[in-house]
Amino acid sequence: MTQKPRKKKLPAKPKQILSIDIGGSNVKLLASGETDARKIPSGPEMTPARMVERVKKLAIGWKYDAVSIGYPGLVGDSGPLAEPGNLGKGWVGFDYASAFDCPVRIANDAAMQALGSYDGGRMLFLGLGTGFGSVLIAHRVIVPLELGELPMKKATFSAVLGRLGLDQAGKKKWRKALFKVVPTLQRAFQVDYVVLGGGNSKYVKEPLPPGVRLGNNLTAFRGGFRLWSIDDLRTLDVDTPHEAPEGEVVVGKWQLL
Repeated sequence: MTQKPRKKKLPAKPKQILSIDIGGSNVKLLASGETDARKIPSGPEMTPARMVERVKKLAIGWKYDAVSIGYPGLVGDSGPLAEPGNLGKGWVGFDYASAFDCPVRIANDAAMQALGSYDGGRMLFLGLGTGFGSVLIAHRVIVPLELGELPMKKATFSAVLGRLGLDQAGKKKWRKALFKVVPTLQRAFQVDYVVLGGGNSKYVKEPLPPGVRLGNNLTAFRGGFRLWSIDDLRTLDVDTPHEAPEGEVVVGKWQLL
């Protein structure tokens, strides 16, 4: 009788987590139990090795035994699947766990912010930053989207509603375009509410469309902490390479598609 190979155990749930949100302008971080986030500039010269080096220095005095990373791009079981457009090179295939010397979990930055913003039901998260991030969470099923690729006024949602569109159109016209798009997406996805997050959400002014609310600066970090409550999510560990799960990831009461 052939015995099934044993599955290697994932590391125990960490007690202290360092949550890192990587953006095109800044890398922000916050550790469990802390209240004041810290940040460093990012940009085209920011490679993963440089990010780790600077984050470690900035996090001196904080205790953590695991790391969560919100990455501005596609993420798979072994980390980033594509190089980011606004940062340096080398993110795909980098050994994050060895660099931090602790287990690491990586998610798309918009998905991590959405996870931190979720309050139940059907939610559409829109990340207003360098680009236009988008994630649907429906009854604890997380579905990363690429709405930024949709066409809009001979451009794309990302070009019109991202930082470039904001700089070119100005805040007033940018808000007008945003408020025209959001109710349409709200109806298309039949969501209970929309959360507007990301660095440029600070330029959104009330009154907001019905069923729309602003996120806050801590939601990305909260999402990073929540990543470690998802039991079957892939963990990048220093000494234990785990087998990738087959099909969708069943996450207790969650599913990450």
